[in-house]
Amino acid sequence: MADGAEIKARIASITETKKVTDAMYMISSVKMSRARREVEKTRPYFEGLKAEISELFRHIPDTKNRYFKVPEPKPGCHLSHGILLITSDKGLAGSYNNTVLHTCEDIMSRHPQTVLFVLGEFGRRYFTAKKIPFVTEFRYSAEFPTVWKARKICADMLEYYDRRALDEINIVYTDYINGKPSECKRNILLPLARSRFAAEKKDTDDTEFFPDPDTVLDGIIPSYLTGFIYGCLVDSYCSEQQARMNAMSAAGKNAGEMLYDLRQKYNSVRQAAITREMTEITSGSHALMCKKRPVAVKGENDGAVSE
Repeated sequence: MADGAEIKARIASITETKKVTDAMYMISSVKMSRARREVEKTRPYFEGLKAEISELFRHIPDTKNRYFKVPEPKPGCHLSHGILLITSDKGLAGSYNNTVLHTCEDIMSRHPQTVLFVLGEFGRRYFTAKKIPFVTEFRYSAEFPTVWKARKICADMLEYYDRRALDEINIVYTDYINGKPSECKRNILLPLARSRFAAEKKDTDDTEFFPDPDTVLDGIIPSYLTGFIYGCLVDSYCSEQQARMNAMSAAGKNAGEMLYDLRQKYNSVRQAAITREMTEITSGSHALMCKKRPVAVKGENDGAVSE
C-alpha cells in the first residue's frame, strides 16, 4: 500500500484536476447560453425569408432556377459531391467529433468524387493524419458562430456551385435539441428541394415580378442559405458545448469518487501509523519502567540459625 505522503500528493493532484473540469463545465455552459441568445435574435429574419420564398412559389407554377435544378449525371460520369463538415476546434467533447467524422467518411465511401470542406481545427487535423484530401484554403473556426461567418461560408459554397465545380453540396453537422441527446444530421444544402418551401398554388396569378421570378429567387436564396448555415453552425456549437459539459461532468464525478476512495485510504494509513506510534510509545515506556525498578538480592547472613 502507498504511504501517506504519496496518497496525499495524489489527492492534491486530483483536486486540482477537478477544479479544471468544473471550470470547463461552467465555461461551456456560458458559451452555449450566449450562442442560443444570439440565434434567437436573428431567427425571425431568416424565418421571414423562408416565408417569402414560400409565397413566391404560390405564384410560380414551375421554376428552372439553378438553385432548384436537380442535376442528372452524364452517361459514364458521376455527380461531383461536396461536403461541408462541421467539427470543433478542440477535443475533450466526448463522442461529438467522432460521430460527424464517421458519418462524413461513410458518405465519401459511396461517392468517389467528393470535395471536402472542413470547418474546425479538430476535423482538419483528423483528415491530415489520415491523408484524406480536403480544401486547405477553407479554414474557418468553429468557435463563436456569427452571421458574418455564415455569409462568408455561403459565398464559398455558391462559388463552387455556380461555376459547376460541384453538382450537389451536403452539410454534415450535429443538431441540438434542448434537453435531448444531440443527433448527427446530413442535409442537402444545394440544390434546394421545392418541398422545403411547401405552399399551395393560387388559382389566379395577379402578382407581378420585376424583372422576373428567377431573378427574385437569385437575390433571396443566398440570404436564406446564409441563415440555414448559421443555424447549423449554432446547433453544432451548442451540441459541442453540451457534449463538453457532459464529459466534464462525468470527469468531475469520477474525480470525486477517486478523492473519496483516496481519503479513505489516507485515513486508514494515518490511523495505522498513529496506532503503530502509540504501540511503540507504550512498549518503550513499559521497558523503561522495568529497567528503573530495584531488584532484591538475598544475603548470606539474613537470618539467624538456631542450634
